[in-house]
Amino acid sequence: MKFNRKNIGKTLKNRVFRPLYLLLAVILLCSHDLYIKLDAYFLEPGQEATLSLYNGTFETSENTITRDRMLDASLLFQGQRLNIDASQWTDKDSTITQFKFTPIETGTYVAGVSTKARNIELTADKFNNYLEHDGVLDMLEYRRDNDLLNQDAVERYEKHVKAMYQVGDDKTDDWQTPLGYPIEFVPLANPYETYTSETLEVQLLLDGQPLSNQLVFANHVEGTHVHRHHDHGHHEHDEKKHGHEHKHDEGKQDHDHDGKKHHKHNHDGDKHSHNHEHDGKKHSDEHKHNDAKHKHDHDGKKHAHEHKHDDDEHDHDHEHDDGEHGDDHDAKKHTHTSGQQLRTNDQGIVTIDLPEDGIYYLRTIHMVRVTDSDELTHQSKWATLTFEVTHEHDDEAHTHDHEHEDGIPNWVFIVSSLLIIGLLFLVFRKK
Repeated sequence: MKFNRKNIGKTLKNRVFRPLYLLLAVILLCSHDLYIKLDAYFLEPGQEATLSLYNGTFETSENTITRDRMLDASLLFQGQRLNIDASQWTDKDSTITQFKFTPIETGTYVAGVSTKARNIELTADKFNNYLEHDGVLDMLEYRRDNDLLNQDAVERYEKHVKAMYQVGDDKTDDWQTPLGYPIEFVPLANPYETYTSETLEVQLLLDGQPLSNQLVFANHVEGTHVHRHHDHGHHEHDEKKHGHEHKHDEGKQDHDHDGKKHHKHNHDGDKHSHNHEHDGKKHSDEHKHNDAKHKHDHDGKKHAHEHKHDDDEHDHDHEHDDGEHGDDHDAKKHTHTSGQQLRTNDQGIVTIDLPEDGIYYLRTIHMVRVTDSDELTHQSKWATLTFEVTHEHDDEAHTHDHEHEDGIPNWVFIVSSLLIIGLLFLVFRKK
């Protein structure tokens, strides 16, 4: 039997590289959630920070968002809406789109990004798997009940995402103002006046109206608002930007205004000057987390909470912006549906449990069948919302003696000891 070296090499190549190609296809032919994340959700006036667009999962971004895809990118604060110009975004490592800024005014801020719609063609299997693993379970059930699982799909999708963060101590009402996106989450209370172990009601709007019976997923990871304990029994906040560092290697975007670095934006024909500084300072993207359990005594009440990483790891990430989505997921099981699974009520409201300190993120995909188009079969609108929650603190002081409530006060111990010694002295003297 003769062996052809060329055929042997071709066979080995197919055996070695075909699994790699299949693995790459699994990674690329998937869907991406879009989130706005901050390196710090609690800021001080004058503290530089960064908005990052994560296109993938909440933990990992797989690619950037091109500027031509952004229909809107804006900040809402003190009743003003400031457009983020396309030139102010930069890309990091070809995976994360970022906007650096320095807020000056205190308040509760809202950041939003809305993207243009895109079409995507999917085979029936890929579409079904995408519906399952991204939590579009109502559409998957509809296809199953109506014997449509074998039908291919052409989907038009768009994404509209928000984040909320707190600057200084003053709470403002911008959190309750809708940005007018086709779909968006609007809290019914300020997330930064809501604390660990409480609940937060959030309303989901579709084209400005409450969306009922919609599936919503809520999850959380360890936050950036770090607390430290010192050996002297005091509890205090880290004075270095709340215990986190950030790094951004992007270029400078400086604007000179009244001797300080600011920039102006024109919105709706009126000029709004906004105190956001841009500079080339580097900050570390590293976030320090204390995995130990911490207990604090606030105002005579005990609060116990744990800081831990979410155990729901993603084996691989989903793509939905630069190509197709959906895969067989036989090799590696993957899901975007971890955490709390909720449904909006008749007023479009879900109640989010806040069991521990952390960064909370909500996500939903509203999908409908399209029956009046020769091109499309489905249309979807994606929404996410991100904010951080901590336990409530005493506004007057953050140092505590951490006395045990059930312990014996020192003066009682001393007096009791003296009485016992005196009694023993009298007894032995009498004897």
